[in-house]
Amino acid sequence: MTTTIHWFRRDLRLADNSSLAAAIEGGSVVPVYIHAPDEEAPWQPGGASRWWLHHSLAALDASLRALGSRLVIRRGPGSAALETLIRETGASEVHWNRLYEPAIVARDTAIKAGLSDIGVIAESHAGHLLFEPWTVRNGSGDPYRVFTPFWRNCTPRLDSLAPPRPAPSSLPAVPPGIQGEALESLGLLPRIRWADGLAAAWTPGEDGAAAEIDRFTNAAITDYKAHRDRPDLAGTSRLSPHLHFGEVSPGQVIATVHAASQVPRPAGFTTGAESFIRELGWREFGHHLLYHFPHTTDEPLDARFAGLEWRDEPESLRRWQRGQTGIPIVDAGMRELWHTGWMHNRVRMIVASLLTKNLFTRWQHGARWFWDTLVDADLANNTAGWQWTAGCGADAAPYYRVFSPLLQAERFDPERSYLRRWLPELARLPDNWIHQPWAAPEAVLAAAGVELGRDYPLPLVDLRASRNDALLRFERLKAGR
Repeated sequence: MTTTIHWFRRDLRLADNSSLAAAIEGGSVVPVYIHAPDEEAPWQPGGASRWWLHHSLAALDASLRALGSRLVIRRGPGSAALETLIRETGASEVHWNRLYEPAIVARDTAIKAGLSDIGVIAESHAGHLLFEPWTVRNGSGDPYRVFTPFWRNCTPRLDSLAPPRPAPSSLPAVPPGIQGEALESLGLLPRIRWADGLAAAWTPGEDGAAAEIDRFTNAAITDYKAHRDRPDLAGTSRLSPHLHFGEVSPGQVIATVHAASQVPRPAGFTTGAESFIRELGWREFGHHLLYHFPHTTDEPLDARFAGLEWRDEPESLRRWQRGQTGIPIVDAGMRELWHTGWMHNRVRMIVASLLTKNLFTRWQHGARWFWDTLVDADLANNTAGWQWTAGCGADAAPYYRVFSPLLQAERFDPERSYLRRWLPELARLPDNWIHQPWAAPEAVLAAAGVELGRDYPLPLVDLRASRNDALLRFERLKAGR
């Protein structure tokens, strides 16, 4: 029997894994994970991502062992690790699922060429997205730069998606002579104990992903359209880290949501399901942009913004990072991020708007902080989201969009429960003052036991004046002045 290698990357699942399925068809499979973070430079996984990766790899190894196999862990460089494993196993084929970050695309291209030179079949497969980025083009054959026409192009193709593949029922044993690194030796877990909040909030791995899908489809999908912008409610899927690490495929998610909505094809989705699938479309669009415009990880898609002079005040950035801006909805979001490694998407837009529009700090600083602290830190989505909010990315007319933290809190946290959860020092303030404590009468503050500047900071910035200043700067930029 021939031997094949399946190279696990960010496809840490057994079900609906097209590369693993192809490797199984090719012969006896050796599953390998190669730890080579430097090959992703300058976007090596951040601290929260490393924590998740450790636990996801442990879960994957347990699943493989239950089928009679095991995960072989090797250290990079990737090309050298694969060639060594090929010599040890006599493998004639290597399979992996494609990723789309610029550094990884370049690395994989070189590895594929190198394996071909030594007579080894190297095949990459689609498994991370619904549609490969180069298959979606506008009428002129160019990539899209605006979401709505992009998704309008993709939507008719959803009904032609192949059904998800089941996980294999068994796998051949990896020969005992094939050894690997111990997972603990990779040093993915923090040396200082800061991840307890992450452990309480998440269960990395394929089983954890399945549990989140079950929770979402059984409890939240019906009201998703109405509740998805409410950080005070459990109205979102919380699947983003599971999708990023490939513990579930987007095709599996759509199939599960479709079945839960109980709407037969091709009639479409329920309102909640349809709205949720559109959000998956934003994930597709982020990867579309990254693939076609790889420079946008560090540079604006709208080149006019390259010459914009930002304030970039270090103290403002530091207080924003620590949830000490004095703007409650922003500080609540930043504290949620630090404690759980995640932040509600509506709040992500609010905190990003404050940083880039009111504090006038360049979006790259915010993107880097999210990259290190988010368990779902995804280069495509992180880049697209920050550029969208900063006004320099893929959108029709973005420059004038400045979120009002006060109006956002009033609309999307109507009972102020989100604020009270993450800002306990303000919990006794009445609803009409907790989102703007600086405006509260002294008697109200005293009754709630709040002294501004001692228990909670004064606002870092005047929201109205800074908004007007940002709009003036962007108008000048638009006019070419």
